[in-house]
Amino acid sequence: MAGGNRHSGNLADSNQINPETYWDFGGEREPLMHRIHAYPAKFPAFITPKAVTYAQERGVTVNRIADIFCGCGTTALEAKRLGTPFWGCDINPVATLIARVKSEDYQPSRLVKYAERVIRTYDRRKAPNKPRQLDDERMRYWYDEERIRSLARLKSAIETLPEGKYRDFFLCAFSNILKPTSRWLTKSIKPQVDPNKVAANVREAFEIQVGFMIKAAKDVNHHAMADRRIITGNFLDMSFSEPFVDLIITSPPYVTSYEYADLHQLSTLWLDYTDDYRKLRRGTIGSLYHDSEFMNDVKQLNAAGSAIVFRLYDAEHRKARATARYFVDMHRTVKQCRKALRPGGMVLFVIGNTEYKGVKVDNAAYLRDCLSQESFTEIETTRRKVSAKNLTPYRDTLGRFTADATSRQVYSEEFVVTGRCAC
Repeated sequence: MAGGNRHSGNLADSNQINPETYWDFGGEREPLMHRIHAYPAKFPAFITPKAVTYAQERGVTVNRIADIFCGCGTTALEAKRLGTPFWGCDINPVATLIARVKSEDYQPSRLVKYAERVIRTYDRRKAPNKPRQLDDERMRYWYDEERIRSLARLKSAIETLPEGKYRDFFLCAFSNILKPTSRWLTKSIKPQVDPNKVAANVREAFEIQVGFMIKAAKDVNHHAMADRRIITGNFLDMSFSEPFVDLIITSPPYVTSYEYADLHQLSTLWLDYTDDYRKLRRGTIGSLYHDSEFMNDVKQLNAAGSAIVFRLYDAEHRKARATARYFVDMHRTVKQCRKALRPGGMVLFVIGNTEYKGVKVDNAAYLRDCLSQESFTEIETTRRKVSAKNLTPYRDTLGRFTADATSRQVYSEEFVVTGRCAC
């Protein structure tokens, strides 16, 4: 039986749960395809096959896997490797682009042919006399004129390819060179300019990125392609005519941990997903920029959520408001999971606890309460260590992830919360 040291039911403090090694490490090398695009706090790939084993040992027949916050598609690719149909969604269009590209099948010879064609077109074609990006104040903030012209020319070359998965493959490569070719502070999780940075050459960065991605695609090409659907949208706004999934494996955003719209602003602007990246903050779970009525949100919280929010309110009103909205959205998420799951299906959340100005935010305990309120059964919580290989738990003074154990520790553990749908 998978795992062995877990807690059933509702414990007041998740930190009282003893750690368990089952969810800590995988048994094989992670495919290169998981590394084709930078993405903050990526979901550990080994969780998916372990979750399937965990569910099956508890009597769940796993005919379809879903990830409702699919991010850059880690669960999508792992479902493909398992030969299991997959459904995923994310509110972030950059995330769903990466997820689609990561979990698709390609002919390596065609990738090589298209790569040569894009570079050839780039070398021959002149950029417009004045790319429209030069008139964009945000673009000029991040790039010098030479880089803007080069990137505009490269994007134009990629768009000569036929629409579909191969064009998306090269747009994904384009997306991943946008920070290295800009003034963005390397490895920073916040939008910060590095005034001393020497931005990468656009052509060279693209060729290196494409070469790596083609190698990565070959690495997973031998896996059979199962039915797969990945959509851009807010899971909370979706309706389902009937339950359609057996196992939901997902990792929700932490409370106000990242502003994903801000982190991916270069890609959303260059790929024409929006004319103002700030619009993509709307509806994002965990965002500080929610427009909501605080007292109305508080009325919807369970006891655990209310206690946390009012302790936060004494420390900082804005953080308390964002946390209240986060908790409301997480409860709505659990309700939506119940609608999507077939009877007897299972949901598995990987979620971390946070702390702000001395106030502990026990997301795991709140989530357990939500599952209980929505009539989930066999609710179990296990505690796992965050390994440095998947997400380093330290940040330096500039907010960058670092392996330096003398730096500020922010992530050292998280929790796996599971429940069965009794509907």
